[in-house]
Amino acid sequence: MSTITIQHRTAQHADLRQLIAQLDEDLLLRYPPELIHGLDLDHPDVNDITFMVAYVDDQPAGCGAIRKLDEQYTELKRFFVRADQRRQGIAGRLLQALEAAAVEQGFTGIRLETGIQQHEAMAFYERNGYVPIALFGEYIGEEQSRCYEKMPI
Repeated sequence: MSTITIQHRTAQHADLRQLIAQLDEDLLLRYPPELIHGLDLDHPDVNDITFMVAYVDDQPAGCGAIRKLDEQYTELKRFFVRADQRRQGIAGRLLQALEAAAVEQGFTGIRLETGIQQHEAMAFYERNGYVPIALFGEYIGEEQSRCYEKMPI
């Protein structure tokens, strides 16, 4: 049986960067580049973001992050599980770890954006208690975006 572990990582960690590159490749198959809302992993503000990597038997399998939106909400960003590692409970464990980190940091809600071509992601978030909300922040006006919220976490 495989062992799933979740580890905090910095934006510079090679495993995190490898997974985010795979996420970007996946998104570029679905959307034009201007519709992809990533993170600049080399920006100084990236140190204020909590990153985690999920490992299966010590191999990087998924990643995710939370960043502060305001005093109440954090935003789930760069959430991804490699295609060959899906349907093993990794995403659920990773989401739980990020939600726990959000609570530890004093947030009461999590918001996120996903794209309309990611049906599996929308279903996953809804199964995990996230409800559709109006587009927020940088996503306002993006026809390819869908936003969700979980409150309380």
